[in-house]
Amino acid sequence: MKEFELINRYFKGRGIARRDVNLGIGDDCALVTVPENCQLAITTDTLVAGVHFFDDMPARALGHRVLAVNLSDLAAMGAEPTWVSVALTLPNIDVEWLEEFTEGMHEIAEYFNVQIIGGDTTQGPLSITICAKGTVPEGKALRRSGAKVGDWIYVTGPLGDAGLAIEARKQGIVIPDEHLNYLTTRFYYPTPRVAAGQALRGGASSAIDISDGLLADLGHILSQSQVSAVIHVDKIPVSDALSCSLPRAQQFDYILNYGDDYELLYTVPENNKSMLEMKLRQYGVEVTCIGQIKSGEGQIDILLDGDKFNYRASGFEHFTKELV
Repeated sequence: MKEFELINRYFKGRGIARRDVNLGIGDDCALVTVPENCQLAITTDTLVAGVHFFDDMPARALGHRVLAVNLSDLAAMGAEPTWVSVALTLPNIDVEWLEEFTEGMHEIAEYFNVQIIGGDTTQGPLSITICAKGTVPEGKALRRSGAKVGDWIYVTGPLGDAGLAIEARKQGIVIPDEHLNYLTTRFYYPTPRVAAGQALRGGASSAIDISDGLLADLGHILSQSQVSAVIHVDKIPVSDALSCSLPRAQQFDYILNYGDDYELLYTVPENNKSMLEMKLRQYGVEVTCIGQIKSGEGQIDILLDGDKFNYRASGFEHFTKELV
């Protein structure tokens, strides 16, 4: 199978056809119409075999994951996902693998009403680059730089699950059978909080998705907002799977340092607190307040059962961390 046959078979004409796409796959560029009074949000991520996923990860799960992590970036900005382009580097053409991989991509794209409008294919070590686009009403995008002293810090769901799934495989950690499938699914099939991100517009003061670890990603908000924070580690939500699989003392690394859960971390002023809790509950999202913004310059104070908890952050960073 040659390049253009691959494109025609697995991408062109598959998935949804949005009315705002004037020209999709098949030309030198795609042409789209951006709604009036909206800004275009653009994010790009590359996932590399052996760095971001195991070489033997199921193709359908990989197709879902590569798109989901980009949609999560759009969610963190409060954007509505619209279009994506895909650059796919393959060591060889495996028809069965491609069918499963693209099926995983098209499933999540259709669920979020996203059209694949172009990209590139080439030969080489397996890697996938996604450029995702979305729209957000002008001036309404959520940013990392808006947190203010007194704002409350929230997360949209449990943390540490994907990290435990990864380390269970790397270190041979024994996970009870009734929890292993849940943890693996959390890593393979992350759910971008798209609806929650849009619901936060106009109410939250800042937001970010948790991809590199709670403390690392909170640090980005604190740096850009020029504030500090206090976190109650015992208030951070954890799943039954994680709490039943590890002693409490061993859970903290996964809760605080590991990423890949793609929950949203956001701050909200006191006067918007109850309104947003109710609004997000209507979307089926049970949010949890885990701390508060304080004055200072980027410091994170961690409390455990009301007492100071000495802990060193070390979220994921390329060129300094080992592979998956």
